[in-house]
Amino acid sequence: MTDNPSQYVRERASAGRKDLRYPAAPEPLQVGVYDNHAHLEITDGDEPLSLKEQLDRAGAVGVLGVVQASGDIESSRWAVEAAASDPRVLAAVAIHPNDAPAYAEAGQLDHAIGVIDELAAHPRVRAIGETGLDFFRTEAERQGPQFESFEAHIALANKHDLAMQIHDRDAHDAVLATLARVGAPERTVFHCFSGDDAMARICADAGYYLSFAGNVTFKNAQNLRDALAVTPLDRILVETDAPFLTPVPLRGRPNAPYLIPHTLRFMASELGRDADELAARIAENTRRVYGAFAD
Repeated sequence: MTDNPSQYVRERASAGRKDLRYPAAPEPLQVGVYDNHAHLEITDGDEPLSLKEQLDRAGAVGVLGVVQASGDIESSRWAVEAAASDPRVLAAVAIHPNDAPAYAEAGQLDHAIGVIDELAAHPRVRAIGETGLDFFRTEAERQGPQFESFEAHIALANKHDLAMQIHDRDAHDAVLATLARVGAPERTVFHCFSGDDAMARICADAGYYLSFAGNVTFKNAQNLRDALAVTPLDRILVETDAPFLTPVPLRGRPNAPYLIPHTLRFMASELGRDADELAARIAENTRRVYGAFAD
């Protein structure tokens, strides 16, 4: 399998890394969980890891499976191939909002969405994602294709009865309004939730799932901890967004699914919950959203 991440993801890889060594494995979880969102096509550390090596490391610490997210045609195909090759992987396919303008400017957005439509029919594809809106990296005059792409992806999730993984950066109101206007899929997940407690309540009331990544551990992320505190237990997921958003105390080093225990234990502490209890609830939530990993 070749590494071929989206342009947006390529630009993020290794940004700000202080140490490219993969961290030591944490103490294994006693109750297994799943990584709701990762980009395993990117080898960001100083020792390139194969898909099997990533999944074996994850399994050794109680991470039972990974939802492999996508951002363009190539990474979507990679995700499907990965999911077809290993029962520990499920695929999410999509055009990333920050890639949508480039496709549109090349006259290829409709074609790209058509490819995603075809890939979405594969039985190992369980989500459309990541899709949404990003007003941080895309200037206002180029945001039109993001809306076009987002609405098309919502339609695909509904057409194929798939979950949808939302990328939302500096676009909270517009994302929520679009979901309400177009009609959100039954299983809508805010990947790497970035809002506050008020937004978390809105999402919970709408029946959306909130997935928390390693940045919930960051000192300057009190808004995420406030959001976590008000999110119903049956709406919480956990993810790495690997190789990005490595949790404290490992920030600055490559992230990987086997580091989920750091984030989950931090979340459990913030909630005043037993880590095993939280892991069990998150695993149940993950299966409710995506179905079984193994046939």
